[in-house]
Amino acid sequence: MKTILVTGGAGFIGGHLVRRLAGSGRARVVNVDAMTYAADHRLLDPLVGGAAYVFEQADIRDGAALTAIFERHAPDGVIHLAAESHVDRSIESPAVFVETNVLGTARLLDAALKYSERLAADKKARFRFIHVSTDEVFGSLGADGFFDETTAYDPSSPYSASKAASDHMARAWGRTYGLPVIVTNCSNNYGPAQFPEKLIPLMILKAWRGEPLPVYGSGENVRDWLHVEDHARALEMVFERGKPGETYCIGGHNEVRNLDVVHAVCDLVDQRLGALGKGIGAGRPRRGLVSFVTDRPGHDARYAIDAGRVGRDLGWRPARTFEEGLATTVDWYLVNDSWWRPLAETHAALGRRGLR
Repeated sequence: MKTILVTGGAGFIGGHLVRRLAGSGRARVVNVDAMTYAADHRLLDPLVGGAAYVFEQADIRDGAALTAIFERHAPDGVIHLAAESHVDRSIESPAVFVETNVLGTARLLDAALKYSERLAADKKARFRFIHVSTDEVFGSLGADGFFDETTAYDPSSPYSASKAASDHMARAWGRTYGLPVIVTNCSNNYGPAQFPEKLIPLMILKAWRGEPLPVYGSGENVRDWLHVEDHARALEMVFERGKPGETYCIGGHNEVRNLDVVHAVCDLVDQRLGALGKGIGAGRPRRGLVSFVTDRPGHDARYAIDAGRVGRDLGWRPARTFEEGLATTVDWYLVNDSWWRPLAETHAALGRRGLR
């Protein structure tokens, strides 16, 4: 059984990936996570105590801690997901994103390189470093076209700029030092157990409570939606069969306007719970809760990924349509309020951020 070091494994995408790898018995996973505000280990509790899962609480900015973890667990590769990822928070506090996403990635790359250089030849040949990034590094598309592995970088926010820098660092460690790096760029992820500051869970929670649903600008911004479990499956395939030095763009083939996403959430919550209850708007559909607010600075108009390479080279394609995935996601939040209520209470300011 391979040992895979996953950074950010208590985060949203990381948690689903760790569950897939360790829960299936296909790998022993060492989860390295600093447990910042958006991390949540509850998704992984069923793995605790099993032979296929180890948790190490550490910050990727701590080079000494990383070196010790590599030596202690002798991984066969790394899947690097640890990052600050919320655009609105990056507008408020950009330095945190530079420190974690750029400096932290450099420290992790350095620790992985020093470790891999000491491996026996056969294990060194099999070692992989998967750097997981975002399509936001490419900036904004017009009405036509798609991002692919050759698209020039043009980040718009401090978040996407920090991820672009980390992508460049990863490729540089590959070209300069020979570390077997593979970069992936994914579209917007959604699914169960996502921290409720992101669009879909935030809209579900607010629709549940009958609160105003803040939509930036006119809601015309378009995103390509990728179910988190489809993404986790793609990352496993990249780790197993991807080619060092390559980039793979991973998208859901589901382009939807933000306003249409919110409307779809409203309709699903109406179907599950009935029309609004007591209070303002009682008895009316939840679409009436939509409230247009001042747009986010630097808000990209459209993201869309051409995932042809990962399909041709690795045989991956998304298994879920957006309609199917959104319905199961709404259902998960409606029956798992014990998961999200503590988060909503702890983070009372969930909602509009990114105003300076």
